[in-house]
Amino acid sequence: MEKDWSHLLEKMPLRLAPSMAKDHPNLPVVKEEGCYYYGVDGKEYLDFTSGIATTNVGHRHPKVVQAIKDGADSLAHGPSGVIIYESILKLADELAEILPGNLDTFFFGNSGTEAIEGAIKLAKHATKRPYIVSFIGCFHGRSMGALSVTTSKSKYRKFLQPTGSYQIPYANVSECPEGYDEEQYVVEQLEKDFKRLFNHQVTPEEVAAVIVEPVLGEGGYIVPPKAWLKKIREICDKNNILLIFDEVQTGFGRTGDWFAAHTFDVTPDIMAIAKGIANGIPLSATVASNELMKQWPLGSHGTTFGGNPIACSAALAVLEIIKEEKLLENTREVGAYAVEKLNALKEKHSVIGSIRSIGLMIGIEIINPATKEPNGDGLFKILDLALEKGVLFYFCGNNSEVIRMIPPLTVTKNQIDDGLAILDEALTEYEQSIGYELYETKGIGF
Repeated sequence: MEKDWSHLLEKMPLRLAPSMAKDHPNLPVVKEEGCYYYGVDGKEYLDFTSGIATTNVGHRHPKVVQAIKDGADSLAHGPSGVIIYESILKLADELAEILPGNLDTFFFGNSGTEAIEGAIKLAKHATKRPYIVSFIGCFHGRSMGALSVTTSKSKYRKFLQPTGSYQIPYANVSECPEGYDEEQYVVEQLEKDFKRLFNHQVTPEEVAAVIVEPVLGEGGYIVPPKAWLKKIREICDKNNILLIFDEVQTGFGRTGDWFAAHTFDVTPDIMAIAKGIANGIPLSATVASNELMKQWPLGSHGTTFGGNPIACSAALAVLEIIKEEKLLENTREVGAYAVEKLNALKEKHSVIGSIRSIGLMIGIEIINPATKEPNGDGLFKILDLALEKGVLFYFCGNNSEVIRMIPPLTVTKNQIDDGLAILDEALTEYEQSIGYELYETKGIGF
């Protein structure tokens, strides 16, 4: 029988900072397993969030749990550099085998934000240049260095005035004029944006790096054309600027390949990886070639907890599971199946705008049917209805208008069916609550 901790929930507003405790939906849970959470209310919840794209091999996968237990039997803490241990060396060796190009040397940290901080510091140290260029809408973290390149929501930067960066627009095929090739359009816009930036704001000789999410994450799950990312690589090469990929969310199978760099066939100079790397145990890495990383000498960056031996053991188990259970293939197959089902729901529900997807990184835009504008308020009502029926989704987008559907990569087609059947019910209830049937009856339509 579960211990009653309702008295602790009551104290949550007093004990946890609002910036930590006010996320959505604050579901009290007592256990996790596979693709499910188990609530303090005794209900089972199908999880389509995987800890915000973190538990990619499913919650508490037996091999990961065993790796944690075995690791704790020998070493609980590093710190790496003061001592050295097998799990960190073996993990670096195995990661070098699956990362693209010559990305083969690692600085291990604890979080995605730390990986971004490391990437920015490495780029500036190696180039001796002061500025970073990022893209409007991208999210890279909320510590001060990472925040200087984060623009998914203005509230993250409010009162903090981060400096040292310039922003240009992310790829947006929705703005493409009718009859114009979408890929050509975004590439041409990118070239114009860089030309304007270099002519009016900062010279290319002052730019250390361009940082980009190869798929826009928290900013709305926008998937750019491959040619757009290739053009960024070309512009960086032409101006001796380093290219940083933020693969914190896209990494470890989420796009259907090991990394989005593989999916788009573009290799960056520096990569930031985290989230799915250790299936929920805090671990991250800033990754570069050995040639570049050697320019970052002892003392220029450091860590006490980074590369924790237990976390490295968990990460090794994750790599083994993804290979053994063919989760890259499952991601591509089940992801395509989910999108097919969602497109059918889009035909049925006027509150669905666009479906944005790559692998099992799926965004479902919620709009006001009358105005076609993003509808964040409606989204949260839909999420609440789905949660009441037993499915947990998350959100993203500048106006919180996109349902983020990111189940573990172990998800089955049957679980997709179960979850989307409940989403269908939630959408129907929401549409009825805003007068959907009334509009149809009067022949007005949305």
